[in-house]
Amino acid sequence: MSAVSDRLPTFPWDKLEPYKATAAAHPDGLVDLSVGTPVDPVPELIQKALVAAADSPGYPTVWGTPELRDAITGWVERRLGAREVTHRHVLPIVGSKELVAWLPTQLGLGPGDTVAYPRLAYPTYEVGARLARADHVAYDDPTELDPTDLKLLWLNSPSNPTGRVLAKDELTRVVAWARRHGVLVFSDECYLELGWEADPVSVLHPDVCGGSYEGIVAVHSLSKRSNLAGYRAAFLAGDPDVLGPLLQIRKHGGMMTSAPTQAAVVAALGDDTHVREQRERYAARRTALRAALLGHGFRIEHSEASLYLWATRDESCWDTVAHLAGLGILVAPGDFYGAAGGTFVRVALTASDERIAAAVARLA
Repeated sequence: MSAVSDRLPTFPWDKLEPYKATAAAHPDGLVDLSVGTPVDPVPELIQKALVAAADSPGYPTVWGTPELRDAITGWVERRLGAREVTHRHVLPIVGSKELVAWLPTQLGLGPGDTVAYPRLAYPTYEVGARLARADHVAYDDPTELDPTDLKLLWLNSPSNPTGRVLAKDELTRVVAWARRHGVLVFSDECYLELGWEADPVSVLHPDVCGGSYEGIVAVHSLSKRSNLAGYRAAFLAGDPDVLGPLLQIRKHGGMMTSAPTQAAVVAALGDDTHVREQRERYAARRTALRAALLGHGFRIEHSEASLYLWATRDESCWDTVAHLAGLGILVAPGDFYGAAGGTFVRVALTASDERIAAAVARLA
């Protein structure tokens, strides 16, 4: 047990506990803008689908019901512009974080293999490489990497934490480079439906992939777009020659989405109204919070998409965390996502309207 845990960095969120205690002591209470967990209700049609499937005494399948696969393929074609997507091109997963953490292991990577991810990135990309004992490297431009031992290239657009969106021509260039060098691309697109000042594009779009899914897989989640973080519902779409072996491995590992959750996902992917309504909530919160941060002396970079504002006062991120904690506001320090974030903080939009209003008032 210790041999495995010793490969991992300190769990970053534990470092925030003293600042959370300071913020929670504010007379008007804590405004938690750190983790980015949804706070709005699960849409009623999704709850009803979950309840209707509650009598599910048998084991669910790892590949999901045909109805679930139909819902995923339909959404991928309708929303991402992908073409000729079949059941072989999709795979349900138990939330996207478990996939990110265990993908290098499930791909059979190990010592001598390299996993690459953005310079500023979700820390679980590195964790996944460490669990597999693979090498890992952060990049600014993936096409400048040495492809010799590079086995897995993570893309993330829109980015967590920065909200940066990779343009279509940039994605096209990277996919072409990866294919030339035989590098497998996994594109984390969990925030794709939350573009504000940019229109995010999937690697599965024919303008990017040329109508072929060879060597590319997109990762999507329902946590943010449908408030289903508590359901652990996500899926992969892309190269069937990659997803087929992953399906077999995950069957052996029992990595299956619960039957009621599968039914809920079918309902969620079949309805666009609740997604639009949730976007409107986040848009209003983003507008208010962005103006308040700018008025308080912050500079905001990127943040054209996703559920975060990437903000700086050009000081140590921990000094900024402490300053905001004194106002009862908890944010995530930028160095959680890499050393390049040392002067930034990530400010989440995932708080109630009342708590966002409280943060705005305090910043004023």
